[in-house]
Amino acid sequence: MSSPNAGGGGGLSIDEEETVETRIRRLISEHPLIIFSRSSCCMCHVMKKLLATIGVHPTVIELDDHEFVSLPVPSSHGGLSSRNLSPAVFIGGTCVGGLESLVALHLGGHLIPKLVEVGVLCV
Repeated sequence: MSSPNAGGGGGLSIDEEETVETRIRRLISEHPLIIFSRSSCCMCHVMKKLLATIGVHPTVIELDDHEFVSLPVPSSHGGLSSRNLSPAVFIGGTCVGGLESLVALHLGGHLIPKLVEVGVLCV
């Protein structure tokens, strides 16, 4: 697990005793806007660009393939597993989904209010 971009407050502490699941859950709770991605994921780049145009910069964590299975994915994603949810964005501790879900939130007018609600964007 690596952290090429640790924007959005406090440092990224790593406790070698933590399990991958515990570390992921902790990172989600510590960062109001976080993206979990695979290295050189072009969709993650698009996500970051979209969020930057709005004026926010998420924390981005790159996971190895075997670590993706530890991402918590709500049942509302109908059959999607964490394996095919890359990149995955969490806002306020809640899994929004992948790029399509993030764009849908934005086009529906719900992304900005959500970002304001969790305190990463001031309007």
